[in-house]
Amino acid sequence: MDRLLTFSEGHEIYRKSFRSWLEKEVVPFHDQWEKDRRVPRHIWTQAGELGFLCPTIPEEYGGAGGDFLHSVVLAEEIERVHATGLGGIPLHNDIIAPYIREHGTEEQKLKYLPRCASGELILAVAMTEPNAGSDLAAIQATAIADGDEYVINGQKTFISNGQCCDLIVVVAKTDPKAQPAHAGISLLLVEATNPGFKRGRNLEKVGLHAQDTSEMFFEGCRVPKSALLGGVEGKGFYQLMHELQQERLITAVGSQAAAEFALAQALQYSCERRAFGKRIADFQHHAFKIAEMATQVELGRCFVDRLVVEHMQGKPLLKEVSMAKYWVTDMLHKVVDDGVQLHGGYGYMLEYPIGKMYQDCRVQRIFAGSNEIMKLIISRQLIGRG
Repeated sequence: MDRLLTFSEGHEIYRKSFRSWLEKEVVPFHDQWEKDRRVPRHIWTQAGELGFLCPTIPEEYGGAGGDFLHSVVLAEEIERVHATGLGGIPLHNDIIAPYIREHGTEEQKLKYLPRCASGELILAVAMTEPNAGSDLAAIQATAIADGDEYVINGQKTFISNGQCCDLIVVVAKTDPKAQPAHAGISLLLVEATNPGFKRGRNLEKVGLHAQDTSEMFFEGCRVPKSALLGGVEGKGFYQLMHELQQERLITAVGSQAAAEFALAQALQYSCERRAFGKRIADFQHHAFKIAEMATQVELGRCFVDRLVVEHMQGKPLLKEVSMAKYWVTDMLHKVVDDGVQLHGGYGYMLEYPIGKMYQDCRVQRIFAGSNEIMKLIISRQLIGRG
């Protein structure tokens, strides 16, 4: 389909290089990674060596100095081979590393960003707690100043990259009594070797089996005051909100590419499978269903590409990226569900990509802010709070 985006020759070379690496080093082994419930460490190191980690980080901090289209290329190609185990790479590149790039002190940038780009450090963000998800102000984890250190106590859950990470951006309250409650939230950079930090279980999920997702525990975990992101307490909520536009947009980018992959799988199967002497694609119901799926996918592509252009222009897009995150992930779920139905019994078999997608795509409507929260944001932008 035609794109509103203009990829340069450099972007297309980057895409070709990444696709080649995926086909050689990822696709043949992905089934085993799903059984192992994690991606091997050497894959991260290879990705760093080849320039696939932190492509938008400036060269002075060890990155490639690219633009957001390089991130779009990576997110799209991961989905086009359904390499869900690499979902931690966009998280690392486009959600967590920007916290350090945009809000870190110069010392923090120089200390951590080059190692994030090389694959020496894998990033995670410890935000969600057993009793606090969308309501960030309700978190209970604390980081209390004690001399030249902070002492962190609390529990986190559903942490992507949780088993493999080396550096964690921890969301905690440095002032538990602050009002409003979010004013006391800060972000701290905690290395996984810190005493007092403990990884919990690698959680058993419905899908995305090659991605490690963990519990985390902080019990008297001491970090130096230099670990406070940006060096100023109480800025954590602002720092998190500042990066949400890109987080939701990259989620929509990946979901859109996944929907295109699901449509391609359904179309191929419908044209190859025969019943009652003809292709199942030639039955009117099936043909109409494919037409509906293709229309939804085309509409999503136009919207997502437009938002990528405007995001790169620096436009504020709180309402629009919330729309894209909720609508595209809902659309993905519907397209995959219709694709399973078109496959019949084979659609329920995990040996077919559409069956795996049925497992994997459900969570897209939950993470990066649930779709119900997206609708709340959109409605407030349109009609206010009342």
